[in-house]
Amino acid sequence: MTLQDLGWNATFEKDFAPFRLQGWKPARLLRDNKISYGALMVDEEADDFDELEVILSGKVYHDAETDAALPAVGDWVALDVGAEGRESVIRARLPRQTCFSRKAPGDTAEEQVIAANVNVVVVVTDAGPDFSLRRMERYFALIARSGARPVVIVNKADLFTEKETREAAQAIQELQPDAAIHITSVKKRKGLRVLRDYLKKGVTVAFIGSSGVGKSAMINYILGDDYQWTDEVNEVTGKGRHTTTARELMILPKGGILVDNPGIKEVQMWTDEITLRERFSDIDALATQCQFHDCKHGTDRNCAIRLAVEEGRLDAARYEGYLKLEEEIIKLRGRRKKRQITVERRSKRDTKVKARNHSDRRDIERNLKPRAHQHSAED
Repeated sequence: MTLQDLGWNATFEKDFAPFRLQGWKPARLLRDNKISYGALMVDEEADDFDELEVILSGKVYHDAETDAALPAVGDWVALDVGAEGRESVIRARLPRQTCFSRKAPGDTAEEQVIAANVNVVVVVTDAGPDFSLRRMERYFALIARSGARPVVIVNKADLFTEKETREAAQAIQELQPDAAIHITSVKKRKGLRVLRDYLKKGVTVAFIGSSGVGKSAMINYILGDDYQWTDEVNEVTGKGRHTTTARELMILPKGGILVDNPGIKEVQMWTDEITLRERFSDIDALATQCQFHDCKHGTDRNCAIRLAVEEGRLDAARYEGYLKLEEEIIKLRGRRKKRQITVERRSKRDTKVKARNHSDRRDIERNLKPRAHQHSAED
C-alpha cells in the first residue's frame, strides 16, 4: 500500500512539507472515536502500513475556531508517532480539498463534517417510502458545495414496478442533469457492478442515505463479506435495519476508499446564498420578469413566478422547497452572526484578562527588583 492508494497527491505533499522537517508522518483518519481517532499510516520505506489509535494535541484543539475545523473522518493529519508505550499525537490537520458537511441536527449554527477529502458522494434512495425530490434537492446542494461528484443509486428495484423505479430515476435526473443515476437491487444482485467503476485507487467515495434503503447491504456486496451487519427487511415498510452507528473510512483491497455513514434522518442546509442561487437559477431567472423588483411572489400583481406555477411551467413543490431552503439559510445566517458576536466578546474578554495578568506580573517584577538590589548592597 502507498500513500497514493489512500488518496495522497501533490497538493497534500506540498502542504505537508513543513511537517516532514519536524519528523512527523502523514496519516489519514479512518474513524472518530470521540476521545481518540483511528488513523492509517503508511510506512513508505518498509512498504507497509499501521493502523493506530491516536489522540489530538491540545494546540490543534484550542486553535480550532469551530468543531468543524477539528480533524474528521477522511482528513489527512501530521502525526507525531510515539515511541513504544507512548501515544501518537495529531499535531496538525492538512487543508481539505473537499468537505461534505451539513448543519448539525437541532437548533444550532454549527457545521457538522460528514467526510473530508471525498471525490464522489453516492446517495442511496428507493422509489418508495424514501423517495423525495425535495430531500434530493438538499443533497445536491450540499454535494455541490462540497466539491465532490454526485451519484444517485435508486435501490430496491425488486420491491417496486419497473415503471415506478424508472420514473423515480428520471425525476432525479431532471433535477440534477450532471449526476450519474443508477438503478439497483442488492437482493437480486442487479446493477451493482457499476459501483466498482467509482472505486478506483486513490478515489474516496462516501455513501449516504436514509436508514433502511439498503446502503449497508450494498457496502457488504462491495466488500465481499458481511462487514456491516444487516437485519431482515420489514415487510410492511420495505426497510431494513443495520448497525452503522459511526462514520468509517475503509480501504478496499482491489482499490478505492469507501466512507460509510449512519442513516441521515435530517438534511439541514449548510451552504451559502451563491450555492442556493446556482441550484435554483431557473427560479431566479423567472423573478427578473416580475413587474416589481421587490416582488414577494405571493399576491403581488404580475408576479412571473406565480404565473409560471399556475401555468404548470414551474413545479409548485419545487418552488416551495426553494422558499424553505432560503428560509433555513436566513435563519442559519442569523445564528452564525449571534455566534460570531459571542466569540468576539469572549476573545475580547480573554485579551483583557491576559493584558491585566501581564500588567500585574510587570508590577510585581518592578517591585521586586529594587528589593533585590537593596539586599545585594547590604551584603
